[in-house]
Amino acid sequence: MVDRTGTPLVEMRDVSVSFGGVKAVDHVSVDLYPGEVVGLLGHNGAGKSTLIKCLSGAYSMDAGEILIDGKTVDIQNPRDARKHNIETIYQTLALADNLDAASNLFLGRELVTGAGFVDDARMEAETRKIMGRLNPNFKKFADPVKALSGGQRQSVAIARAVYFNARILIMDEPTAALGPQETKMVAELIQQLKDQGIGIFLIEHDVHSVMDLCDRASVMKNGALVGTVNVGDVTDEDILSMIILGKKPETAAA
Repeated sequence: MVDRTGTPLVEMRDVSVSFGGVKAVDHVSVDLYPGEVVGLLGHNGAGKSTLIKCLSGAYSMDAGEILIDGKTVDIQNPRDARKHNIETIYQTLALADNLDAASNLFLGRELVTGAGFVDDARMEAETRKIMGRLNPNFKKFADPVKALSGGQRQSVAIARAVYFNARILIMDEPTAALGPQETKMVAELIQQLKDQGIGIFLIEHDVHSVMDLCDRASVMKNGALVGTVNVGDVTDEDILSMIILGKKPETAAA
């Protein structure tokens, strides 16, 4: 059970973003607690990706504020986001297909020896260590990631974020195009991250994934927040009607 009595890990308050006079995000507030998964849902163009890109540093807000651990922060670019231990795992996973897991884990942040050479042995040892924790069945350390399954690729991307001390993780449809076995693997990885106190924003289209993986769901429509609900208090149909009709169910509270 997620403890929501303390200070949220992240608060996005009254955020607005416009593109050429069109309000993509219109005064939206969402929050996230340690060890919690909050699903962000809505049709294409609902504003969920735009909202979350303000947190990842890809977009600037026109209005509103972001608080981490109760303190206002200024996030202008992805480097600022990283400084606040925010990591993003995009749907494309941003992996270099021709490189192995260790090279991907440390891509752009390579470990070097005292003489200034890339320390391949240490990078592989560190990768084995974190993979042993996250996905003990992972054995394909020498293979290029293009030879890996979807779930294994996802675990490489997650391992990279966790290795670099992510406390806040943004995941874009992590189970899209995965089979049942792979989806189960990703669900187990997410559970491990929750157990470590990492907060996760999950951008999703699939209501079933949200019901399976999330603690709360925030639904957006036409740039506005329809509402945030506890997943345990609602049905798939409730969330679908929030997405389609833009109405929060009477019974739900969050």
